[in-house]
Amino acid sequence: MFAKQVVLLRVHYKMDWQGQKLAEQLMQILLLVFAVVGFLTGYITGSFQMMVLTYAGGVFLTTLVTVPNWPFFNRNPLKWLDPSEAEKHPKPQPQQPVSSKKKASKK
Repeated sequence: MFAKQVVLLRVHYKMDWQGQKLAEQLMQILLLVFAVVGFLTGYITGSFQMMVLTYAGGVFLTTLVTVPNWPFFNRNPLKWLDPSEAEKHPKPQPQQPVSSKKKASKK
């Protein structure tokens, strides 16, 4: 059931730019927090295995928070022009490169 909901979230929503930025920031913060928590857990318990398991659990939770396209990532949808409206606006023309003349070397 959960997998079906995740698939439906991916199909019906497109993440906006602010949502992508939020997902990136959440990922960085959560991974850093879990790295520190994992290190402290391993240091206090004296167990490398416990440190790795704590960090791996954090990576898993971070993945669950940031990878699915949750609705809170779609608070600022983009407003696209209709095709007929887009035709009314001129298309940008590519700029011609400015050619610079090479100076003759003195002999």
